[in-house]
Amino acid sequence: MAHFETDSTAEATGSPVQVLIVQDHALLAAELSRVLAKEADFVVVGVSSTGADALKATREHQPDVVLMDYRLPDMSGPSAATLILAEQPAAIVFHSADDSEDALLDAVDAGALAYLTKQATPEQIVDAVRRAAHGDLLIPADLFVRAIARKRNVASAKREREAVRLEFTPREIEVLQLLATGLSTNHMAARIGIAPHTIEWHVRNVIEKLAVHSKLQALIAAAHYGLIELRGPQSDSSG
Repeated sequence: MAHFETDSTAEATGSPVQVLIVQDHALLAAELSRVLAKEADFVVVGVSSTGADALKATREHQPDVVLMDYRLPDMSGPSAATLILAEQPAAIVFHSADDSEDALLDAVDAGALAYLTKQATPEQIVDAVRRAAHGDLLIPADLFVRAIARKRNVASAKREREAVRLEFTPREIEVLQLLATGLSTNHMAARIGIAPHTIEWHVRNVIEKLAVHSKLQALIAAAHYGLIELRGPQSDSSG
């Protein structure tokens, strides 16, 4: 998470706040640029329509504030923010139509100081950009707590999936994936060139390792742990 001093460079030196707008909707980008450019203490240094362009503009202009859309054509806004903050300690202000909790928490996790919806007035946008430039945090502290808790839960789930995966052989995972396609035991055996009774032995093993009682439960559990991807049934011309 990026940290900002309350007496920003712009405030200390009297230089205008340099703002980079990252927005793929041309009309909205133009309106945001117009609103911000009217402020004597702001300078819009660029308008980017993609995350890649925003990163390039960040390197070129070193903005104080990045006014960022949540959804971009080439990547998510939080992903772009993460890349930008690795290059420049800018203040990230999100401006998005997505007002879901997941989007807000993703923005917080990426280092945002503020999150505005598209319903925000021009005055609210100007105020958020100005305050973010001064290092003010405009997101309630409880959201940071929830973002941290979510991050820990994701990390814990990832460790659990990795631990489960280590218990399975490549052949067992292959059998699970074939089982998910709906093939019969004979067809699975023909597909990978082993005997049907060996397929059945592998199936019994994976059911036991996943601590379930049926093939269906095994598939659900395997998908949950990321061992396989569930797809639709496949036709098989063998046999």
